[in-house]
Amino acid sequence: MYLIILLSLLFCKQENAIAQQPQQQQQQHAMMPGSASPQNAVVLLDSTSFNSQTKFETLWNMFYPWGRDHNGSARMYKEQVSIIPGGVLQITAKRHEAWEGKSTSDPKLRIFYHSGAVHLKEKITVSENKPRWVISGDFQVPSTPGTWPAFWITGAASWPPESDIMEFKGTDTTWQNTATGPDWKHLSWQNKLSAVPKPQDWHNYKIEMKKISSTAVSIEYFIDGLRTDTHLANFVGKPFWLIINMQMEGDSGTAGKSLQTAEMRGRNIYVAAYSN
Repeated sequence: MYLIILLSLLFCKQENAIAQQPQQQQQQHAMMPGSASPQNAVVLLDSTSFNSQTKFETLWNMFYPWGRDHNGSARMYKEQVSIIPGGVLQITAKRHEAWEGKSTSDPKLRIFYHSGAVHLKEKITVSENKPRWVISGDFQVPSTPGTWPAFWITGAASWPPESDIMEFKGTDTTWQNTATGPDWKHLSWQNKLSAVPKPQDWHNYKIEMKKISSTAVSIEYFIDGLRTDTHLANFVGKPFWLIINMQMEGDSGTAGKSLQTAEMRGRNIYVAAYSN
């Protein structure tokens, strides 16, 4: 009798463990702290940043840090960004045929889409006190020609620097890039291209930046927990903005009138600085 009860308890425990696996995996992607202990982390963002409109507005600003235009044919609008159930950020690009002028940023394409961008209010800086940073997020993105979703950090004081944690340009290949200076006239790129099966499904994209000298960092890039590449860059002491945006056309090709809407979603955005 006792044996039967014991076996029943063990079976129920196993069932509960299996049922909890998706949630545990989701939390793993959200945290992604690597080998460092959470006790020595300063966490700027965790998986709850999109749990409510109020919390979202506390942590994030609308648009790019410099305004509503960038290097594609989409202009950013607040109404194209929404928080949906499940702690998910949704950005929708919609075709807009009426004349709205051209982008104010090079290459100054005609505006054909209303879309959205957000950037983190706090800046990210590798320093002596914060020598290691982890930036991670789960995303569903389109990969049809003309769509250009991205999750990236860019220099808050100058450009370069830049690190593209995830960037799709109208195909199923994601670009993970590092741009270094000292300025745009002496620009150098390191690029890693990786095929992603069904980017419209949830995938995790992540970087770990580590200070390795007084001026240099190593940047390890990951997709779904697997390291794809390591870049070296002169990023120590340089402040960064973190941006999520849905740009259109430009480097991603021409969408045309047939593409009326395109949508990206993000969740479990994790940003933390570690003291070792």
